[in-house]
Amino acid sequence: MFSGKGGVGKTTCSAATALHYASSGEKTLNISTDATPSLAHIFAADGLQKPCRVSDNLYLNELGEAEIKEMWHGKFGREVYEVFSSLVDINYETFGEFMTSVLPGLGDEFMVDYIREMSLKNRYGVIVWDTAPLGQTLALLQTPALLEKHLRMAPRVYSRLKLGRSSREPILDILKRWEKLSTENMEFLKEDVQLAIVIIPEALAVAQLEGILRELVRYGLKVGQVIINNVIKDPDSAFLESRAAQQKNYLEQIYRQCADMSITELPMFPYELSGLARLREVAKILSPIP
Repeated sequence: MFSGKGGVGKTTCSAATALHYASSGEKTLNISTDATPSLAHIFAADGLQKPCRVSDNLYLNELGEAEIKEMWHGKFGREVYEVFSSLVDINYETFGEFMTSVLPGLGDEFMVDYIREMSLKNRYGVIVWDTAPLGQTLALLQTPALLEKHLRMAPRVYSRLKLGRSSREPILDILKRWEKLSTENMEFLKEDVQLAIVIIPEALAVAQLEGILRELVRYGLKVGQVIINNVIKDPDSAFLESRAAQQKNYLEQIYRQCADMSITELPMFPYELSGLARLREVAKILSPIP
């Protein structure tokens, strides 16, 4: 699972890691859940078929709003609608649009459940997840706590609305089942997922790093690898020398804050990182988590 702020190079790192595992013989799926996915562009693939076969053992899948809605309808939608339609007069289509596009963390909740199920089915040896920007991932982590808080208040709220509108199933049973599923997804993230943080050596990124790591630890997620992207190596101009000098201070701060983690520096490349050949260059440097 690759996480980080938008624009730091998560997708490139995830693509190179997926290529590494596929090249070693593992059937590998590279998934992107970014709202503006670029995996297909990086792999120079058309991305029309989902999942799309990129090379031997390597497949990619970009999951966007349409896929989120499909997951919603297939597994969660009707049950949650049963609860809310008992309180509010709203049609299912409008409610589904609201839930899948507005509520923070909900889309990623579906993605985690999808990836957990894919893992259980053993269709792939490795699944590499290019996540949405970090703020949405942190919102995902809050979902179980929000559900637990909702359940504490639920008996008072639903005391006169004991059954779902269509299924006639007790509303509290529906909510508890959803809470159980959310908890299972969180345990999957904690126990079975290796988390890598991608960062760039700039002031804002470094200033936010401590808070990000604190939040992840608070929710029980362990960061196994920190990738510092766009590091200037061997500057050959006054401009690059100046930038490299600025980066030096930020690099020192990152190493202090992440002293107990595996840290990899990924240099700034003079060309766009797309296509299998150039991604292999990145894969060799990253030494991805085994």
